[in-house]
Amino acid sequence: MANLTVTVDGDTLRRARIRALERGESVNGYLAEMLRRYAGDVPQAEIFSNTLSVVRASGAGADNGPRSWSRDELHRA
Repeated sequence: MANLTVTVDGDTLRRARIRALERGESVNGYLAEMLRRYAGDVPQAEIFSNTLSVVRASGAGADNGPRSWSRDELHRA
């Protein structure tokens, strides 16, 4: 395992640590995963599966009741 030094302003690091705590993860673990993806070490199917899980967990989508907008309205925005 190699070590990497990253320079970031204190406020950004503070907010990242708070978000990591809320998600039950570490900033280091998150950055390591992003670097693996950036380097191409994570298969595309896994990335898609993880993304789909996040989308489903968000509660967003067509199965969440009536929309207050139409497709045409969306494309005009």
